[in-house]
Amino acid sequence: MTPLPPGVRDLGDLRILLVEDDAGDALLVEELLYDTDLAHTLVQCRTVAEARAELTARPADCVLLDLHLPDVSGLETIDAVRDTGTEAAVIVLTGLAESHAGVEALAAGAQDYLVKGKVDPELLQRAVRYAVQRKQSELAGVALREGRLRAQENARLERGLLPLPLLSSPRVTTTTRYFPGREQALLGGDFLDVVQTEDGLVHAVVGDVSGHGPDAAALGVCLRIAWRALTLGGHRGHELLHLLEQIHLAERTHHDLFTTCTLLTTDLAAGTATIHLAGHHEPLLLDRSGPQVVKAAHGLALGILPGTEHWPATTVALPSAGALLVYTDGLIEGYADGSDPEGGGTGGSGTDGDGAGGAARLGTEGLLRILAQTSEDDPGTHLDRLISTVRTLNADRHTDDIAVLRLDWAPPGPTG
Repeated sequence: MTPLPPGVRDLGDLRILLVEDDAGDALLVEELLYDTDLAHTLVQCRTVAEARAELTARPADCVLLDLHLPDVSGLETIDAVRDTGTEAAVIVLTGLAESHAGVEALAAGAQDYLVKGKVDPELLQRAVRYAVQRKQSELAGVALREGRLRAQENARLERGLLPLPLLSSPRVTTTTRYFPGREQALLGGDFLDVVQTEDGLVHAVVGDVSGHGPDAAALGVCLRIAWRALTLGGHRGHELLHLLEQIHLAERTHHDLFTTCTLLTTDLAAGTATIHLAGHHEPLLLDRSGPQVVKAAHGLALGILPGTEHWPATTVALPSAGALLVYTDGLIEGYADGSDPEGGGTGGSGTDGDGAGGAARLGTEGLLRILAQTSEDDPGTHLDRLISTVRTLNADRHTDDIAVLRLDWAPPGPTG
């Protein structure tokens, strides 16, 4: 067997589609391929229509394409084959008197061309191997460019969904984390923000637009920006949620989209926090006594029943130092252990319902257990360990986005 040139890898068993209506030329190509060292399967079609049907049904690695067929002729044959969406390399077969057509075929998207009557097994083997390699490199380059564009788009969306907090008090710090539900995925509709107004109150929002992809992300960015502007403009509580719902209804692209969110208004001077829940989870309080749920009245998600406007307020006392943890449901809707739900493992004892095969969801109770076992002085390290533990237990079986906000405050200074 002829050794491979440097830098060329073994492509394995190639599926080659020959599109040729002349029986003599087709037999010649078949014999030439037989005399090569290529491991291959050869399928022949006599028309472009047959080739399109074959490529749609079964992928090919390489198409050997005659330019003169009963139903299509010339460079249009290349377009007709590529329009199927095939990722196969295309090698055009030209006649002795039309070698110029080969150059034109390259410009039209073919990977190579061969002149009938001037092909031997070695030349055919090299042409097929290099054409497939070039096509794979081309596809890899496209994927790389798409990945870069996706990363740039993610970065732009992230700036809109996860802005820098506007804080003036040294007593307050915020730490945030965001993980898209799928690797290399666009950000979803989870958003968060924190601002401190001139009266010293610290306001925070964590929200989650239903669905994934650019529509949910765009709506999330819109609501986050609107929340900041309205909060800085003096709108609070029920009135603020009313305006956010109006914006949600006006900007959503589908009538079934809704948004859950938690609004926090923290008054450190009074030692209280006022909470509005719009279809969202209750915050968690982290202090010396350990993690605990902050009991608060629940209201409706934005866009579920427009006009109902059921968003009761709950005011709770805060310790002199501590942290509030607000999160989207991606943090607790995964599974409670790493066992395979299809295998019937029951896993942990999360209380928010069972998954496939009986594997329990993590739920709020499971999250509290993890928090009780996760102690870090640094808030960022604490969130990293928390999310890492949750994702490990879940083993990538639940793919919702995760957004987490930790709002820490310290005791007042000597002049307090």
